[in-house]
Amino acid sequence: MESQPTPAQPLDPRSLSVGQRVAILVKALDGAKRTNEALARCSNGDQMVEVLLDASKKLGLGLSRAELVRTPPIRDWVWWKNKEALLTIGDAKPRYQQDGEQGRPGGDGDEPRRKFLGLF
Repeated sequence: MESQPTPAQPLDPRSLSVGQRVAILVKALDGAKRTNEALARCSNGDQMVEVLLDASKKLGLGLSRAELVRTPPIRDWVWWKNKEALLTIGDAKPRYQQDGEQGRPGGDGDEPRRKFLGLF
């Protein structure tokens, strides 16, 4: 008598670790146009968490508010939505924009580019 493989039973996402469930949520957000638009409209981190809680509920992940706000990368997204950067080095622009203007006369820099001399 041959033994036939038993079909894999679907895994309950709530049995996974918090980090794994957050990773599933983050993957699900990639390409989720309505959810991403809702996140972009949020004016603070609390509103973002509400949108993410709703997405977690729809996916059956069972994530709580506390789990979302203390688990990266969502913890970091909420922090950035609520605050400004503590420090910027060089021009107050994202790095990719700073690099794009190197060596170009004019740019949008009315002042000369500042140089970072190091921490020592």
